[in-house]
Amino acid sequence: MGKSVNKQVSSLSFRLQKLYERILNYKPSLFLVGMAIVAVSIFLLGGGLYDLLTQPDQAWYYGGRLIVFYPSLTEQFLVGSILIMIFGAMGFTGFLIAYQSTKYAYNPRQAYRSLLVGCALLVIGYILIENGLLSKFSF
Repeated sequence: MGKSVNKQVSSLSFRLQKLYERILNYKPSLFLVGMAIVAVSIFLLGGGLYDLLTQPDQAWYYGGRLIVFYPSLTEQFLVGSILIMIFGAMGFTGFLIAYQSTKYAYNPRQAYRSLLVGCALLVIGYILIENGLLSKFSF
């Protein structure tokens, strides 16, 4: 019985050592690291940290209409923050699609379409973010 316990303990230490080496030598995909950085950036720029710390109201229903952007610069609604994050992601997706259009040099029609869709998403995301910011000044 002593030999089997000793063998299991040494086998466990060997497995833990191999697992430790595997964790130290792990190299994540550059694409995944980039996407994680972009997601964190969009979250922070959209006011996600403020949303987590203060737990703001979702939106107001005032005068027969739904107000999703708080009319002051010092506070924000949760829905407005989420919308800004979505619009930022839309703009970034536009950048990615425009970049991907360079891979279709052999097919100019597809490259032009991808570039057009990417630029359209980028401009739409920018306009929607600006509209959200301008609605804070027009109260």
